[in-house]
Amino acid sequence: MSVLDICLEFAGLGAEAVVVALFFYRRIYRIVPIFCLYILWAVASDSAMLALGHYYAAQEYTQIFMVQMSLDFLFQFCVLVELAWAVLRPIRDALPRRTIAIISILLLLIGTAAWPIAGKVILSGPTHQWHILMQLQQTFSILRVLFVFVLAGFSQLLAIGWRDRELQIATGLGFYSLMSLGGSILHTHHALPALYHNVDLIVAFSFFCSVLYWIVSFVQQEAPRHEFTPQMRSFLLAVSGVARTDRLALEEMRKSNK
Repeated sequence: MSVLDICLEFAGLGAEAVVVALFFYRRIYRIVPIFCLYILWAVASDSAMLALGHYYAAQEYTQIFMVQMSLDFLFQFCVLVELAWAVLRPIRDALPRRTIAIISILLLLIGTAAWPIAGKVILSGPTHQWHILMQLQQTFSILRVLFVFVLAGFSQLLAIGWRDRELQIATGLGFYSLMSLGGSILHTHHALPALYHNVDLIVAFSFFCSVLYWIVSFVQQEAPRHEFTPQMRSFLLAVSGVARTDRLALEEMRKSNK
């Protein structure tokens, strides 16, 4: 690792530690506890990987890194499900518990559709397992970018703005994911091979910028969450099946009254 790599690694760890402190100061953990755990995991795992890099050979370190990446993917998926569930806060009490399962299935379907696309923007890895992990990484990058575009595009309908925690978190993840996809595309097309490491540094720096964005955002007080419009509320309840359930309940009441 170069001096620049080490400086960027320590700067990222320090910034993540500040974000963790803001979680407790602003009580953000009440809204997105899984995301808070994810950042704690990132601090712990990054610190451990930095230390282990001095004690293990390249092959052993690669195996440890692959395990760490697998756990990271699981966290990423849970974070996306949590963010989608948090966006529905104004009507969450009226939604059935199966809504979380519906969100998870929907994200899995989108991820399945993104899987072949991700396979075309990465280089062949040294092993099949490594290639699968890299393809998973870019699949989640595509998923996060699409997630941000949907939130931003439907922000008015979803009654969220740039001062809402959900959109702030998603924007930071989306920016880093977009840079990660761009870096992979440059690698895949073999553009300027001598600059591969510089591209990786830019991608790593983009995550540092995302963490700085979260710090600036979380320092500020969150805006009060707005309620959905009646039309949007009815649509979401209908999609989740609540409207149909309520309708059936009313019909049963009418029959019993007769």
